[in-house]
Amino acid sequence: MDLVIRDAEVVDGTAGPSYRADVGIEGGRITTVLKEGAAAGCLRPVARRVLDAEGLVLAPGFIDMHAHSDLALLRDPEHTAKAAQGVTLEVIGQDGLSYAPVDDRTLAEVRRAITGWNGYGEDVDFDWRSVGEYLDRLDHGFGGEGIAVNAAYLIPQGTVRMLAVGWEDRPATDRELDRMRRLVADGLREGAVGMSSGLTYTPGMYAPDAELTELCRVVAAHSGYYCPHHRSYGAGALEAYEEMVALTRAAGCPLHLAHATMNFGVNEGRAPELLALLDRALAEGADISLDTYPYTPGCTTLVAMLPSWAGEGGPEAVLARLADDATAERIRHHMEVVGADGCHGVPIEWDTIEISGVTDPALAEYVGSTVRQSADRLGEEPWTTARRLLLDDRLGATILQHVGHEENVRAIMRHRVHTGGSDGILRGDKPHPRAYGTFPQYLGRYVRELGVLSLEECVAHLTGRPAARLRLPDRGLVREGYCADLVLFDPATVAAGSTFEAPRTLPTGIPHVLVDGRFVIEDGRRTGVLAGRSVRRTA
Repeated sequence: MDLVIRDAEVVDGTAGPSYRADVGIEGGRITTVLKEGAAAGCLRPVARRVLDAEGLVLAPGFIDMHAHSDLALLRDPEHTAKAAQGVTLEVIGQDGLSYAPVDDRTLAEVRRAITGWNGYGEDVDFDWRSVGEYLDRLDHGFGGEGIAVNAAYLIPQGTVRMLAVGWEDRPATDRELDRMRRLVADGLREGAVGMSSGLTYTPGMYAPDAELTELCRVVAAHSGYYCPHHRSYGAGALEAYEEMVALTRAAGCPLHLAHATMNFGVNEGRAPELLALLDRALAEGADISLDTYPYTPGCTTLVAMLPSWAGEGGPEAVLARLADDATAERIRHHMEVVGADGCHGVPIEWDTIEISGVTDPALAEYVGSTVRQSADRLGEEPWTTARRLLLDDRLGATILQHVGHEENVRAIMRHRVHTGGSDGILRGDKPHPRAYGTFPQYLGRYVRELGVLSLEECVAHLTGRPAARLRLPDRGLVREGYCADLVLFDPATVAAGSTFEAPRTLPTGIPHVLVDGRFVIEDGRRTGVLAGRSVRRTA
């Protein structure tokens, strides 16, 4: 064999008890799992290389169910933000906005719209237009070698709507809806695992439920799943969750709730109500899963806080509205008094909005301060500061939004359909630490320190359960015949190094990570191996 990992404590992704074993790998597959004492007198497996795993846990590689590495995988061959955490597969194309399928017009628009998430991409050759071409590009990244970790793709409903309808706030015509159906079906046939939406982001949020239901019927017909960032995580959050459950049940489509949090003051302590809603639907036969990150603050772009009507027409129209004093005053009133739908129906609290990144280095003075702190420093109202920053940075500023509740975070992560997702935005001077720390944060803080989950339960949440949602028949478990995407970590020391003060610090206690049986992290260091590929939908 190529490799034997000897004397590992195997936590296999099933949530069953751990066991001590030797694990053999050949040709990128797990070929042997020899449990201690299971075959007395048998010869131990031998290989060209033996790794002594005494004191380490061997687990399936972690699956990041909500990632924003759509361009990072193509611009950064190291990609240590995820590889060093033990992530071996990321699900990208999230929140209804990504870079395929597109035409020339839509590509330019979506690049502008999500500059805050991924940068403008001036260092990326956008030589694809279809979903299949994008996945092929991942397969042949960096001179044909591949990418750092594996990636699965969700068709972004907002981008599809850009193509068929544009940025108008209206229902699609029958002809436009037919085109959207075809685009979604084509993307699924080309390998996407499902469809995402960003229903607080323009233009995806302009889609009524009937339109989303029709697209979900297409997703279900191709064995995919629907992953919505639904219409509110604040005022009306429970109604928004219920809307998604009802919609997907009507379409017969599996549902995966993206970053399923209960945020803002109106939802403090209300996670049990969400979980009861899900339990009722599950008992009635619904197919539901969800992901969360193990932190309280959220992260998005500053422009996402604006009311939806301000986004109609696309980025240039937003900038024109912000530049007009009368219209800007209407925007302020909706945000500060009414509660804009972009801010989840809750009047914005500027002391919770911390600027985490800007695209123009001349604006770096804002990073690390809340909008209110910057406004106080400048002697002006917070909206004046926010408006100027939106205009000067051309909508590129990213934010941390400090509106979460720890008791909600813990309650939701215990649920039996929970999986882990970083929602990690890798750009910006001060990104959210979840981008670099989500998976060791689960293992270190919520398993070892707090005991919210057992180690076996937690690993299942991060491996076997997401693999089942993705319908991957040979990933997510330590089992003979499965892909050798594996992580070895020290349960006594594994921890997130990233903090809000130093968000790009790498984790500790994760010495080895393998993708396709090849070391991408060895002895705690990135090897330069590019073993990642696109992971495409199977029936």
